[in-house]
Amino acid sequence: MDFEQEAATWDANPKRVKLAQDVAAAIIRVLQPVPHMEALDFGCGTGLVTLRLQPLVRRITGADSSPGMLAVLQDKVKNQGLTNVSTRLVDFEKGEAPEGRFHLLVSSMTMHHVEDTAALLRLWFDLLLPGGLVGVADLDTEDGSFHGDNTTGVFHRGFERSRVQALLADTGFRQVRATTAAAMKKEIAGGEEREFTVFLITGRK
Repeated sequence: MDFEQEAATWDANPKRVKLAQDVAAAIIRVLQPVPHMEALDFGCGTGLVTLRLQPLVRRITGADSSPGMLAVLQDKVKNQGLTNVSTRLVDFEKGEAPEGRFHLLVSSMTMHHVEDTAALLRLWFDLLLPGGLVGVADLDTEDGSFHGDNTTGVFHRGFERSRVQALLADTGFRQVRATTAAAMKKEIAGGEEREFTVFLITGRK
């Protein structure tokens, strides 16, 4: 998947926007962000989740490896006159990480694009302040139909929730819980429409 090419039209897909809205709503419902929080949206894309959380926290940083995606978010921030949103260009696969420490770290539909999920969770743990909260949303296990032939940079066909919960626990997170954040209908190869579910797994450092 070429995120640079898709950045300009990313938000034009109403199903994609609805998915982000549902994930953000689940994060807000379960993790209950509060005004003192410094938050990080890891793999923020065009900021669909970032900007849903923005009014609820002191400050939120959107981190992504795609300059094109971040440019779209930066335009939104400028056009809306927001003063508590910043962006960071980071590529975890190259060993890069955002600066700072956070009370809240969220990530939506990013983990299946990262080969070493255990290393990613260790980074997230390190980025959180003591008592900080993590919320990761991603696909439940599927057969590869979600991305079809567009599999560049796709390392996982979703995840078993129990596996992700175990990974969080092994990393040191406690109070690890799972819920369903969203369901998304998508047309797959052959024209069939199929429903894919997205989990939200949360924990506390």
